[in-house]
Amino acid sequence: MDARDAQLKAADLKDAEVKKELAATLHARRELGEDYESALVESFLEKVDQRIDGAVDRRVRRQVAEQQMVMARGARSPKSTDSFGERYGFGVVSLVAAIPLSGIGGGVADLPGLFVTWAGIVGVNVAWALRTSPRTGKRGRKSADSEWEE
Repeated sequence: MDARDAQLKAADLKDAEVKKELAATLHARRELGEDYESALVESFLEKVDQRIDGAVDRRVRRQVAEQQMVMARGARSPKSTDSFGERYGFGVVSLVAAIPLSGIGGGVADLPGLFVTWAGIVGVNVAWALRTSPRTGKRGRKSADSEWEE
């Protein structure tokens, strides 16, 4: 049984426990009458809320532990710059933005304005490419001993 099967089995057990709690609450409501309905519902919801809080706490602790392991190993996280969208999306957006910027720069200051506009676009893209370079494996994070890693 792998970890995914174990998680599914645990979820099924928890679902069964919640169903059992609900059945007990409904049975108690039938026995006690409508006078205690609000107290029974509040009690059931409190138990469900505690289960949700516990599950969220476990997930947060697991994610924090995973992040600490990644930081301790100095490795890139699995959600790093390897996606197509993050790698090329910025370039595509900057080229789309270059069209109106070129018009504005060229219209206001003619050819020098156009050169300044494109120098800015190229500069921003070069900075982005260096920041997310897949060859170095680093993303410009701050480290304890230097201001910025390269």
